[in-house]
Amino acid sequence: MTTFAVGLVLGLIAYIFFRVILTAFYIIPPDQRAVITTFGRADRLSEEFIEPLNDPNLSEDEKKRYTYPKVRVVGPGGPYFKMPWQKVHKVSVATRSVDLVWDPTKKQETIEAVTKDNLTTGVNGQIRYRVSENNLYAYLFGVASPLEHIMGYFVSVLRERIATFSDPKGANFLAKPSADDDDTPTSVDLSEGVSINDLRKNLPLLNSYMEEQCRCTPGRYGVELDAALITSIDPPPEVDRALSAINSTRNQVAADLSTAQADAEQQITMSKRAVDIASNNAQAEVAPLRELARTLTQIKQEGGSAAVRAYIRDLKVPLLSRAVSVVQTREEQ
Repeated sequence: MTTFAVGLVLGLIAYIFFRVILTAFYIIPPDQRAVITTFGRADRLSEEFIEPLNDPNLSEDEKKRYTYPKVRVVGPGGPYFKMPWQKVHKVSVATRSVDLVWDPTKKQETIEAVTKDNLTTGVNGQIRYRVSENNLYAYLFGVASPLEHIMGYFVSVLRERIATFSDPKGANFLAKPSADDDDTPTSVDLSEGVSINDLRKNLPLLNSYMEEQCRCTPGRYGVELDAALITSIDPPPEVDRALSAINSTRNQVAADLSTAQADAEQQITMSKRAVDIASNNAQAEVAPLRELARTLTQIKQEGGSAAVRAYIRDLKVPLLSRAVSVVQTREEQ
């Protein structure tokens, strides 16, 4: 009996040593943070559970829905000590990236979305995110799988945006230009408007929109979206071939239009040069006559009509010497 009691005590001591004392110490790596729960309850900074996070990216309705307490966060370092009834929840706060197609419930190669033209297209890319240190309660205890939740939210916003996306440049072209607007729309510009083409041309704008719409995720799910990197929008093969034909036609129209504009500009330049040459020739012919008129006027002012007639007679001498025949009018007689 005594031996059994001693063995029981030694076994209990060994169990306490390995299961309690050795597991009571823990360390936190530099890229991780931790939250301690005592009997399943997180260590809060305030007892007011309804105190909301003052997140300016949340609407007033969302602030009422997503009210999470502020919990005490254990920073990097250690070793720390915890009681046996406490549990350490470690979370990595390093920036990570995940493919858009990531979904733990199914395997997929692309994200399908429907455009405003009712075309089904595939979207691929990545998002870069990190866990919000200021809202660890939402990440750890708000939802069961926060990353899966944030991916579902992101894909939903992306599909809604693709379904309603319009090229802002095309909208400006379709608007009536003002009198001071020199950039009048052309037929080539107005040929734009195919939704997939618009999306492909405006991928940076689409990424910026997604980042703007996901700024509320730290307050909702405790995950900060660092960047959205949508890299490709691939329609089905038959639609892609049709788009290629449209693009080829558009490029041909653009080339023909450029050639026509170049020819027109060349014709205008040649016409301006012809006008300049004719104007110079006319001025060259008029200049001696003007000089002769000034000379005759000056001679008449200084010597009178007799001096003018003598000057004209002197001018006729070299002409008469080269003339073959002379016709004398009646007035000169």
